[in-house]
Amino acid sequence: MTATQRDKAAAFRTLHEQPRAFVIANAWDAGSAMLLAGLGFPAIATSSAAFANTLGRQDGKITRDEALAHCKTLVAAVNVPVAADLENGFGHAPSHVAETIRLAAQTGLAGGSIEDHTGDPTKPIYDFEQAVERVTAAVEAAKSLGTPFILTARCENFLHGHPDLDDTIKRLQAFEKAGADVLFAPGLPDLKAVRAVCSSLSKPVNFMVGIPGRSFSVPELQEAGVRRISLATSLHRAAMSGVYNAAHEILDKGTFEFLNALVSPKELGKSLRK
Repeated sequence: MTATQRDKAAAFRTLHEQPRAFVIANAWDAGSAMLLAGLGFPAIATSSAAFANTLGRQDGKITRDEALAHCKTLVAAVNVPVAADLENGFGHAPSHVAETIRLAAQTGLAGGSIEDHTGDPTKPIYDFEQAVERVTAAVEAAKSLGTPFILTARCENFLHGHPDLDDTIKRLQAFEKAGADVLFAPGLPDLKAVRAVCSSLSKPVNFMVGIPGRSFSVPELQEAGVRRISLATSLHRAAMSGVYNAAHEILDKGTFEFLNALVSPKELGKSLRK
């Protein structure tokens, strides 16, 4: 039976309310979403960077229309909740963020994230007040929808040259007060910082796996207070690394030993089912 958008949003909220952490797998196309859902991941997320890479672009170089079409494709491909990386809402003004949330919900998403990264390398993080205003607008838009929408608010300090834990916590606390459902600070340097963030908030915290040396195990993150673990571009990079290594073997050695490590078409086919 195909789950409705309301069913998926309710299931997504329930995942966050569990006492244990869950992993949300970031897909980059319909096939990868189907594979990951078929393997047992309870929810799927988009990755702005992974999707941009599939188009031959860098992160931050896709349009809102392209992102929303991508979301719609992934939602249609799987019967589990899908949440979207909506970058900075594809506009600076709070009204732009609100409109992005409304349009995102129309694709069937169970949730999505808004970040405080401006996209401007000369001033990469929005001023505190503007950042809070943008999250507030996103929350109000989400509440106005006819279906539930789990909103994640992101503080991007550690990814964009401002590794200030106190400021990060201050922003996340303000986002929580504004009504965000999930809080997220990608790039935290160690478990001590993760614990500090989790203990300062009452709502679920998402942790991003993907940075070597800063990607801790599920048990470690769960003990620290994390409730959701996302994978960013990790799986897409793993897939592309396989292509990269196989191509080098062919070009450099003229051999095809990589075939011996591949999953069989039959096994892949079992997972590529909705």
